[in-house]
Amino acid sequence: MGAKVAVVYYSSTGNVHALAQAVAEGAEKAGAEVRLRRVPELAPDAAIDANPAWREHVEAAKDVETATLDDLTWANAYAIGSPTRYGNIAGQLKQFLDTTGGLWQQGALADKPATGFTSAHNAHGGNESTLLALYNTFHHWGSVIVAPGFTDPAVFAAGGNPYGSSHPGGSGPVSEEALAAARHQGARLARFAARLAATA
Repeated sequence: MGAKVAVVYYSSTGNVHALAQAVAEGAEKAGAEVRLRRVPELAPDAAIDANPAWREHVEAAKDVETATLDDLTWANAYAIGSPTRYGNIAGQLKQFLDTTGGLWQQGALADKPATGFTSAHNAHGGNESTLLALYNTFHHWGSVIVAPGFTDPAVFAAGGNPYGSSHPGGSGPVSEEALAAARHQGARLARFAARLAATA
């Protein structure tokens, strides 16, 4: 059995969506079967409509399948992404993660490699703390955290975040350097998943 990677994310204006696509591309190129899934939007229309970029992304991403617990059961590796909200993950992603208690109790999430990616408005706007907060969930699941570390020049070129791929949203669209780092992260996750699957 090879790598089966669930890339699950929340994105409001599209930056985390772009990183999620790159992570999925990297995992697929490394031989993994991939499910790219978004968690449901919980914000009211009034909030979304107040930000044209948010509304534009909601419409653009409506064909991306919605994440379910079945996606987590199916996968033997997880890549989970969220924008930064006060140095923490977004409520939309947290709500989805909070529904995993039954799977956690069954041990269905344990021993699987997992990694995270994020985007804050600026380089020091909470990217690292958001990833560390996300990794708290992985610790409780019993996951094997597969951070990118400094394992490829792409990580340095994208700003050198060893915890996971990140993008300062205030700088504009996601850079090619950040996308390359995300692809590396997805490929690294897929390789670990395949190795673990081979020894199971």
